[in-house]
Amino acid sequence: MTEQTKNVFISHIHEDDTGLGKVKELLSNHGVNIRDASINSSNPNDAKSPDYIKSEILAPNIKWAGTLVVYVTPGTKNSEWVNWEIEYAHKIGKRIVGVWAHGHNDCELPDALENYGDAVVGWNGASIVDAINGDCDVWEKPGGASYPDRAIKPHNC
Repeated sequence: MTEQTKNVFISHIHEDDTGLGKVKELLSNHGVNIRDASINSSNPNDAKSPDYIKSEILAPNIKWAGTLVVYVTPGTKNSEWVNWEIEYAHKIGKRIVGVWAHGHNDCELPDALENYGDAVVGWNGASIVDAINGDCDVWEKPGGASYPDRAIKPHNC
């Protein structure tokens, strides 16, 4: 298997930092090396101004990434930061992929992911790789079953 490297921004809440390593390990086992530009405990953000954080830290990192991956746990639904990151990625035309965290079977998706996501996949390395690569635009529940029908995603003109 040929190893590929992908530049991503993993949108998540800080309480889920430990899950980022699990995502990277799962994808590594499927031949994908992830370079993650998200802000986490190993790449902290000490800024205090929300406007500065958005314009000088998050926006450049999301621009750099090829795909915005949303690590979906119960806390992401109401995170203003996660929803802002998704909306910004949509605004600049980035691919947006939701990944259900392993074991989180009963949580809801962030509204911005519902509105702008390209794909949402379960905890399956091959599915995540296909979604990041743009080879599938499936919407799955955490266990892999089809997600209920939803409105067509709006596109930038």
